[in-house]
Amino acid sequence: MGKTWEYLVADPQLRWIGPEKGVIHIATGAVDNALWDMYARARDKPLWKLVVDMSPEELVSAATFRYITDAITPAEALEMLKSRAGTKGEREARVRETGYPAYVTSAGWLGYDDEKVRRLTKEALDAGFNHFKMKVGANLESDLRRGKIIRSVIDDPAQLPTSHKARDPATLVGKNAGPTGNVLMIDANQVWDVPQAIEYVKALQEIRPWFIEEPTAPDDILGHARIRKELKGVGIGVATGEHAHNRMVFKQLLQADALDVVQIDSCRLAGVSEVLSVLLMAAKFGVPVTPHAGGVGLCEYVIHLSLIDYIAVSGSIDRNVLEYVDHLHEHFVYPCSINAQGHYNVPSDAKEGYSIEMKDSSFAEFEFPHGSYWQSVAKK
Repeated sequence: MGKTWEYLVADPQLRWIGPEKGVIHIATGAVDNALWDMYARARDKPLWKLVVDMSPEELVSAATFRYITDAITPAEALEMLKSRAGTKGEREARVRETGYPAYVTSAGWLGYDDEKVRRLTKEALDAGFNHFKMKVGANLESDLRRGKIIRSVIDDPAQLPTSHKARDPATLVGKNAGPTGNVLMIDANQVWDVPQAIEYVKALQEIRPWFIEEPTAPDDILGHARIRKELKGVGIGVATGEHAHNRMVFKQLLQADALDVVQIDSCRLAGVSEVLSVLLMAAKFGVPVTPHAGGVGLCEYVIHLSLIDYIAVSGSIDRNVLEYVDHLHEHFVYPCSINAQGHYNVPSDAKEGYSIEMKDSSFAEFEFPHGSYWQSVAKK
């Protein structure tokens, strides 16, 4: 599959309109993801299971190492995978039993009034979540107020559901967890210049976020490195990757010590083969991977990637969390789901492949411009 991926991206004429960035790279990802989906279905396995059942040699051959061998070589990746291969079965059994830990973003969108933020935070807490993220950057006063509201709910022992289980404190080190062991993160969606980001996030120390996500332009490796250095003194980390073009951007972010959390996107990177390369680099550098989800089908995609990372690549789950947004799953034949502990359930249907097959009825209604929804809009 690694050679297949290189065939897709290496044509010299095609690279004139890329290379490996922008819409051409996203389109390549759509093709590569579809190939992996068909491969998994042909083997009667969910995608994650197809990959974790590979030998270390097969997994290395499925990834791409072009332009990243100054960060990790195939030989280094093979040695790392072999060192963890013997315990894959134990990790698979654990995650099948407990699910994969998730965090919720839906409570903290900009534009929600205070009461809605409070209500949605309590609902997420009752659903078992212990990591919560809010959007920031529009107004400092508003951000502080909303952050305090979320903290007032998640840090209050009286608000905890009766099913709440105490977490191992070791898994919360460096996350600025409150007295109940719950964690808050913040996301700026690239809104600031570098000096603005440093000043603004320092002003949010009171709400004690674990990290600031996308504080500046996603291509600015040195900017992220400076922000991380400045914020380290106040105990706030840096996360990015949702809009990172390709594995080379991640390579440089890791080499420059520019981030505390790697955030891959299953559709921004050019498919599973490139994702595998980023997972391998992150594991070598010892940086946890917390994928970006939400959107249409991203949650369905990324649970597979997190399972691959935990079982076969990094062996790490205790500090990792995977984003979850609770909408639009009804359009998928194999929708993802969350258990009572706020963890993703492990995809288990042998026919689901990469889990992103949409229902025929959803296409009939929403495909543009001939779907019934758009036809009704046109009539109005």
